[in-house]
Amino acid sequence: QVQLVESGGGLVQAGGSLRLACAASGRTFSSRAMGWFRQAPGKEREFVAGISWGDGSTDYADSVKGRFTISRDNAKKTVYLQMNSLKPEDTAVYYCAAGRTPWVARPPPAYDYWGQGTQVTVSS
Repeated sequence: QVQLVESGGGLVQAGGSLRLACAASGRTFSSRAMGWFRQAPGKEREFVAGISWGDGSTDYADSVKGRFTISRDNAKKTVYLQMNSLKPEDTAVYYCAAGRTPWVARPPPAYDYWGQGTQVTVSS
């Protein structure tokens, strides 16, 4: 079993930066892709970024490409999301998730463990 705890959310002005972290516990952090998702009020949960186990290949939603960077430290069992040039439309609850396989996937059902979420609010 994997437990995920996010941190690093908060309130920031447009154009600012935040770094989210997701600490995993349990033996199955290894051999799993990790992903970040977000959900804004009244909207469905959407894929933001993912990183594979092994070669560390990454995938990003078009809306964040070039502004967000996902990374992982396998020794620390932690995955990060560096968010730069934040926009008001990035406001959402951000969730960390552990994938069922080592390869990045976008659909939420491809992930079977989820954190509790951390709020990110970007003011204009």
